[in-house]
Amino acid sequence: MARMESYVLFLFVLGLGIVLRAGEEKKRIERLGTALKPYRIEGLMETLVDGYLRALGEADFERREQVWHALEATEAALVRDLGRLSDDLQRAPRADFCLSTLPVPIPYAVQLFPPATLDLRRLVAIHAAGIARVAENAAGLERRTRAYRMTAEIYLLQHSCHWYCKSRAVATARLVRRHKTGYEQVLAGVSDETRAAYLGLFGRRP
Repeated sequence: MARMESYVLFLFVLGLGIVLRAGEEKKRIERLGTALKPYRIEGLMETLVDGYLRALGEADFERREQVWHALEATEAALVRDLGRLSDDLQRAPRADFCLSTLPVPIPYAVQLFPPATLDLRRLVAIHAAGIARVAENAAGLERRTRAYRMTAEIYLLQHSCHWYCKSRAVATARLVRRHKTGYEQVLAGVSDETRAAYLGLFGRRP
């Protein structure tokens, strides 16, 4: 009888945790969605990634050049919108944009375990600076390398946003499912400056 009661209690706690976690995720998705709404960031990122693939696969020189030139305007728009989003988030309460670094998703983990958190506002600032750096291309990277690096910067930004809305495990799985790319591969593909700033938030060295 005691075992049955323990089992029922376990199921109750598990069910309650799932309900609370789902409610928290919904609020996070709505909050980030509200912050993103004034901008075209998601569409611009998709356009860039698809455009890079098209340009790299285009055999005709003139058409390839047209695609590259069109992508430069898209990059500039993404840099502008990301910079504005980052500025908006800096004015938002930190508590609204913290994410948990615990290995498993726990309801209200940010409130229960404050030391095990990251500030999405700081992450977005790092991503915005990294994408702007690649767009500026002060390093003089050739187009294929630059496209690869920008794609990695975009994927890492998406990973941070999905981590905030869901969890790190879900964000990483989504990278593999949608882009056939692992988290470590994305992290290796971004610029040294982005990687150092990003890992610095975890207290790790690149």
